[in-house]
Amino acid sequence: MNATIYRSAINIAATCGLYLAIAMLVPALIDLYYGHPDWKVFVLSAAIVGGFSMITAAATRSGPPPFNKKMGFLLVNLLWVVFSVAGAVPLWASSIGLDFSQAFFESVSAVTTTGSTVIVGLDNAPPGILLWRSMLHWLGGIGIVALGLFVMPYLRVGGMSFFKMESSETNEKPFARIATYTRAFIVVYIGITLVCAITYDVLGMNRFDAINHAMSTVATGGFSTHDASFGYFNSTPLLWAGTFYMTVCSLPFSILIVLMVRGRLDALRDPQIFVFLAYLTVFSLAIAIYHRIVNGVEFHEAITHGFFTMASILSTTGMASQDYTLWGPFVATLCLFATFMGGCSGSTAGGIKAYRFIIIFSSIRAGLHKLIYPNSIQAVRYGKFTVDADMQRTVFLFFCTYLLLWVLGSVALAALGHDVLTSISSVVTALSNTGPGIGPIVGPAGNFSSFNDASLYILSLMMLLGRLEVLTVLVILTPLFWKS
Repeated sequence: MNATIYRSAINIAATCGLYLAIAMLVPALIDLYYGHPDWKVFVLSAAIVGGFSMITAAATRSGPPPFNKKMGFLLVNLLWVVFSVAGAVPLWASSIGLDFSQAFFESVSAVTTTGSTVIVGLDNAPPGILLWRSMLHWLGGIGIVALGLFVMPYLRVGGMSFFKMESSETNEKPFARIATYTRAFIVVYIGITLVCAITYDVLGMNRFDAINHAMSTVATGGFSTHDASFGYFNSTPLLWAGTFYMTVCSLPFSILIVLMVRGRLDALRDPQIFVFLAYLTVFSLAIAIYHRIVNGVEFHEAITHGFFTMASILSTTGMASQDYTLWGPFVATLCLFATFMGGCSGSTAGGIKAYRFIIIFSSIRAGLHKLIYPNSIQAVRYGKFTVDADMQRTVFLFFCTYLLLWVLGSVALAALGHDVLTSISSVVTALSNTGPGIGPIVGPAGNFSSFNDASLYILSLMMLLGRLEVLTVLVILTPLFWKS
């Protein structure tokens, strides 16, 4: 049985690698259109990745895969590794001069929708490379939502979806067939991307920038076509448009699907939406007021940059309108803590996520009440639903493991020569899939180009751990997983 599972997982991953190879032809055509010689790099990369994928898929062909939890854990990890390695091939071979560790880091950052970069001089980078990074973001975002909606709830490691919560009270399903639900998701995802691109185009971006930034925004990734990110455009309407789309794409896609396809406003009752929007609003207003009082900035400007910055961080998009670390220690500290928090489950956002905070605080409240009334029965609640013991255990296991990895990763980077602020902010931004950290090196005005190979591989691992909900990766590293 184990051999069949491994064979099936490799076959599916190889098939997906073939699809990615075909996608490489799109940036090849863009480079050819703009007369850039890197089109040959993408064609060659497509041939190498596609050829290897075809051979591997043919060699591992078998009957229908026996999907179980072991298959799920193995396949999820294998898919993200294959996408990361395959995505790195054209980046490594291109004219921008990345070594493999940098190309791999850039690819992992793209497919996990983190947005950290090692590339300097984006304004003059080949158009094909810029589009490829955005495409990896966008495709990674599809995979992330699919994980949150379909796979993570099954594996019991995350992905608390609205529909799963609803099923505990009613037999009504949002769609009769999973295929219908999947089609609806793809339509909504593509539709939001197109509307976002059109909005950016109308508000002043050129077509190429609008398409790239739309893919990056909807995936809450953060890659830009300019070193100055959103600040390059110097446009208040664009900043508010970016704020709106980053916020929308931080909400559960399951709810967006029901809202857009079925017109059900009751879908917005999910408690994590209220919590996410609440701390987004409070943090943004706090930054704006501080920026106005301390730095003397006009309030309309402070409120614009405050909301854009906090929407960018909490959605884990990581785009920047200005270097917010220069606004004062209060803003820098608030942004660092916001990096941990993230958006909603079932979205493309990373971080710890709002629903986990609801369960954690409800558990603390129930525990305190239990201390006062030892014989009472105190339920942990998520809105009007009772959270079972398995979900509580998984949330606390995730939270403790997340903090432990942050500590271990920070110590590892410090041992490699990085300063304290750079170490702790680099690791948390990787785990949360946010993008920029805090400080002059990895802040919104910096990048990761000065990091050595070992540091880049550590951060690449942290990005994968964060994107796959930590436990999904750690479980396959246990000897018991391979013995079962």
